[in-house]
Amino acid sequence: MELFGTAGIRGDVTTTVTPSLALAVGSAAAVDGETFVVGRDGRESGQALVAAVEAGIASGGAEVVRVGRVPTPALAYASRGRRGVMVTASHNPPQDNGLKLFVDGTEYDRTAEEAVESRVDAETELANWDTWGDSTREEVLDDYRNAVVEYTRRAVGDCENTKIAVDCGNGMASVATPQVLRALGADVVALNANVDGHFPGRESKPTPESLEDLRAFVADGDFEFGIGHDGDADRIVIVDERGEVVHEDTVLAMLAGFYTRQSDAADPVVVTTPNASARIDEHVESHGGRIERVRLGALHEGVATARNTGTADTDVVFAAEPWKHVHTDFGPWIDGVASAAVVGALVARDGLPDLKAPITERPYRKVSVDCPDDRKAATMDALETRLPETFPEASVDTEYGVRLTFDDAAWTLVRPSGTEPYVRIYAESEDVEALVDEVTDVVTAAIDDVS
Repeated sequence: MELFGTAGIRGDVTTTVTPSLALAVGSAAAVDGETFVVGRDGRESGQALVAAVEAGIASGGAEVVRVGRVPTPALAYASRGRRGVMVTASHNPPQDNGLKLFVDGTEYDRTAEEAVESRVDAETELANWDTWGDSTREEVLDDYRNAVVEYTRRAVGDCENTKIAVDCGNGMASVATPQVLRALGADVVALNANVDGHFPGRESKPTPESLEDLRAFVADGDFEFGIGHDGDADRIVIVDERGEVVHEDTVLAMLAGFYTRQSDAADPVVVTTPNASARIDEHVESHGGRIERVRLGALHEGVATARNTGTADTDVVFAAEPWKHVHTDFGPWIDGVASAAVVGALVARDGLPDLKAPITERPYRKVSVDCPDDRKAATMDALETRLPETFPEASVDTEYGVRLTFDDAAWTLVRPSGTEPYVRIYAESEDVEALVDEVTDVVTAAIDDVS
């Protein structure tokens, strides 16, 4: 049974992420450690699933520490020195929920996830009745928020006299981001800042469309910028003073460049994913750093690999995929609240236009080509040969899909979707339409030929 995707276990609570599955995962995970911190987001199904997870962990012989409704980064923070389970489906619709496992602040890697999957398949036996674990309650939110504030002040500074609009999306950012920004001195106006598992204000996934109200609100006001979060506050979207969404790769490049400049290391490294723009490489390299790429959903693995394969002069200063950032000097988890605070402090210090100015933005497109799941592997095998043959002038990386990089910093990535029947095409170029059209023709022909 393959339970884990690129961001834990997710799905409909009536068919996939059921209480019985949560019980089984809790029991299977209990083998891994003595104490588990358990939290949830604001979804209606969260309380029942948390109860099932806790029952599984306790009956497996481990202790349970209940932290209630918290952002996912707060649960990760609380899991330092122990293990954790977060019941969340992040930006999925309200009928979905999910399970994400942590150890010492880091998401489970693929090996640990596979071990849990195998135990679920084998139906892990209960511990002896007299060794079942107890449960206790712990408040972590204040400590987490204070830690974000202290980290941001140390890394950048305060947000004094900066007016920021925050759309919490009826999610867990409601109890974290406005409070952190205000503690840093910002003038904050919060939208959809009550936790509601039905997400009545807008859909949980922050997109240019779902953030339409925030964008209009920022454009009509005198805000420096706006922030949009997803349901569990691990994602962040930035809106500029005109109400335009700042491209996620530009935000990533801004933060990556800042951390690279701040580092005293001779070899500062930023870890990102194959679908991330070459603008990030350019900006980081201009400040003396370098980029390492890792598959989607595995930033923590990429950080570990970069550290293990680097030298004594190597410092992983930042890790990110679009919308999701790991502030490595703060902790090993993805943290949208910390991103909001750091961006706020940088804007207060430098201004958003000046932060964006050195970053070269080229036209960008993402296209999905229909491809049945049973053809994906053969299609990708064929594309490893066909795409380089079609674009002999490009350098080729086939570690995570097929990525072609051109001399003018244009690039394209072709990879199979891990959750839907598509092959994804990402491209960035001054002539992006022509590049996408040519790549799409190659991909479509490969899919047809392996049918």
